[in-house]
Amino acid sequence: MMISFSEDRLDAIVARFDIITATLAAGTDAETYVSQSRELSELDPVVTAIHHYREAMSDLDGIEALISDAGTDAEMRKFAEEERSAALENVEQAAQALRIMLLPKDEADEKSAILEVRAGTGGDEAALFAGDLFRMYSRYAELKGWKVEVISQSEGTMGGIKEIVAEIKGKGVFAKLKFESGVHRVQRVPETEASGRIHTSAATVAVLPEAEGVDIDINESDLRIDTMRSGGAGGQHVNKTESAVRITHIPSGIVIVVQDERSQHKNRARAFALLRSKLYDAERTRKDSERAANRRSQVGSGDRSERIRTYNFPQGRVTDHRINLTLYKLEEVVSGGALDEIIDALTTEHQTAQLAAENES
Repeated sequence: MMISFSEDRLDAIVARFDIITATLAAGTDAETYVSQSRELSELDPVVTAIHHYREAMSDLDGIEALISDAGTDAEMRKFAEEERSAALENVEQAAQALRIMLLPKDEADEKSAILEVRAGTGGDEAALFAGDLFRMYSRYAELKGWKVEVISQSEGTMGGIKEIVAEIKGKGVFAKLKFESGVHRVQRVPETEASGRIHTSAATVAVLPEAEGVDIDINESDLRIDTMRSGGAGGQHVNKTESAVRITHIPSGIVIVVQDERSQHKNRARAFALLRSKLYDAERTRKDSERAANRRSQVGSGDRSERIRTYNFPQGRVTDHRINLTLYKLEEVVSGGALDEIIDALTTEHQTAQLAAENES
């Protein structure tokens, strides 16, 4: 089935792209330059897809014209008929790529993200696994050129992590990591297991879009702010001042504790930034639930109680249960190098669900 587009809509996108390009070339104020540069970078791949689609259509039209023209000699008509199937395939591929580009964008996709990893069932082994997951995301971020800043963490008794919250800064972080939210399960023989039995433990991952630049209304009367001495193992620096900050958002019950910085002012600022992201994420989740009341796609549901992936060390495999994808390259995945293979497959599945929803409406 040939996909068709509104030519007026495509013309409007190209015209907007040309206007912004001309405005930036002519020079403008700093604020306009930043906002229009961002819009231009978003439009650029869409306009490229439009040009590819129109070129493919033009090639097909030329072939169809040769075939239908009574004046075309037999040899040329035969050649055109042989080329027709390839031209049709090019049009279909270009049209599908353009359809994906024109899908409604998640406004949070380009944002940085808050990553939370918490040990679940499994005791010390779960804490070790949580540490492994955080290192996986840290290495993945490094490969992408993103910056990772730990906001708070609580270590396990055997060197693992009970809980860690970090900010991952960069362009398009949330788009890449948003499908990572959920319960991650590991199956392996713990180093402390003398009998060699395989243990199963779990950790929970939550990925929130950073709320920077988003208007989140926080009423001061809804907050309870406490200060306390930072915890930890002590060592060279023993905190004698109340630099740790705990903010409780009473209406939602959200509690934020930040004690990573020695400065109460910095901890307070980080706590407020994290609270904004939590409230922003809660509002996004509420709106998504309303939109998906009649139709729920498993990929991207953001349900953090759902088991989404299993890392099986004895078999060297990783399985994402949402899309039934299994890769026998566990070490490459946990080192961050092959994580894109899973993330790209999840993104494709999500886009396929979006396209199906469009066809139903």
